[in-house]
Amino acid sequence: MSAQKPTLLVLAAGMGSRYGSLKQMDAFGPNGESIIDYSIYDAIRAGFGKVVFVVREYFLEDFKEMFDKRFGDKIELCYVTQELERIPEGLVYNAERQKPWGTAHAVYVAHDIIQEPFAVINADDFYGREAYEVLAQFLTTNEGPDYCVVSYYLSNTLSEHGSVNRGVCTADGDGNLIHVVECVKIAQDANGTIAYPTEDGAVTLEPETLVSMNMWGFKPSYFDHAERQLTNFIIELGHELKSEFYIPTVIDKLIKDGDLKVKVLKTNSSWFGVTYPEDKAAVQAQLHSLIASGVYPTHIW
Repeated sequence: MSAQKPTLLVLAAGMGSRYGSLKQMDAFGPNGESIIDYSIYDAIRAGFGKVVFVVREYFLEDFKEMFDKRFGDKIELCYVTQELERIPEGLVYNAERQKPWGTAHAVYVAHDIIQEPFAVINADDFYGREAYEVLAQFLTTNEGPDYCVVSYYLSNTLSEHGSVNRGVCTADGDGNLIHVVECVKIAQDANGTIAYPTEDGAVTLEPETLVSMNMWGFKPSYFDHAERQLTNFIIELGHELKSEFYIPTVIDKLIKDGDLKVKVLKTNSSWFGVTYPEDKAAVQAQLHSLIASGVYPTHIW
């Protein structure tokens, strides 16, 4: 693999509690393709040189068998598992806890096998060809310490079937991220108002609010930052059963501490994804439309 080629880190360890099954392995394309298939197809076209999947131990073998057969001969593939105990040494947490530590922990577990600039995506989100091209260009040309996030308009990322979690972004006039916060249970009511609940009441959001869909561009320095923050997180909140360590939490602290700049990359790509079973039909229809318009061939592999 060329040293200049970035790596794609795919977060595929989610349990699919709201979806009811492992949506990262579910069929959406005309020949049984998953959303992952289209993501890897776009990543290869954009110039990525390696794919690292973060999965859970209990479905690793089934997952590996499925995707090795499909595109294992097209790009280098690696697999790592996100388990509760894969944390820095010497930390103590609640023995009754079963759930891993969230998206920033999912990225951290890949620290041993990624030494090059890399992108992060969710396995169950469709980001669009242009998003991968923009990310690959940033990761191969940026010489500074900067990271980046690909942003989408909030109104284009909601589900008709329930609430969603999004990283709400605020950028300055130069296109640098100045604040990002993980907002949970964002929903649109019958009047079109978009809001999420907090302890102090509902907070409303504008439809054109920029949000992160967990599509990030990082340098290997991310892992050192994440390890320090993960250590502090577990010391402070490791006694809780469901506390989560999110990527936006890591990035927001780095920005506030002045450690780096994070570029907000805008894209015209269409995003869509599956949170609920009812979302599946819409995703299938959108993929069919993209195939019909020539964006993807009927058989991508």
